[in-house]
Amino acid sequence: SLLLRPQIQPENASMLTLVAALAVSRAIDEYAGIKTQIKWPNDIVYQGKKLCGILTEMSAELDCIHYVVIGIGINVNTTEFADEIKETASSLFVETGKNIKRSRIVALFAEEFTKYYQKFLNTGDLSGLVQDYNEMLINAGRQVRICDAKEEFTGVAAGIDSHGELLVTKEDGTQAVISAGEVSV
Repeated sequence: SLLLRPQIQPENASMLTLVAALAVSRAIDEYAGIKTQIKWPNDIVYQGKKLCGILTEMSAELDCIHYVVIGIGINVNTTEFADEIKETASSLFVETGKNIKRSRIVALFAEEFTKYYQKFLNTGDLSGLVQDYNEMLINAGRQVRICDAKEEFTGVAAGIDSHGELLVTKEDGTQAVISAGEVSV
């Protein structure tokens, strides 16, 4: 888990989840020698199976953030999974056959996060990271099903915008901007 005290507006804190996802994915790729992808907004997947999840929480007031905690759970050396998730989850050990040193992944993540976090702070949004994120986005160019509080629909994911929202072209040709909800591929 990371504890941050960013000088940003509270409504921008959710973007930190995407910053962390990008950094985790790059760190895993570098260390394990695999090519992970990001399932919007914050799951790291490899060959369709989830390796990592990220949860961001914060304490804030209307106009300031007291702190943000980014919790990152990576399946590192797990060898077995419960029946209800074994078809959708995996670990770095299962995928590579190698015992993984957690400390090395943490160090690589810290390097990557520092780089991406600084870009985020410099712009105040994800504009400096959109291209990198979209290159790793498993949803990009694929049909997705969106389930949010307002509606359910299918469309083709185009990538994220500078606020980390998922851009989806609906079947009728209109574009939806998704800021929350369940996205399935």
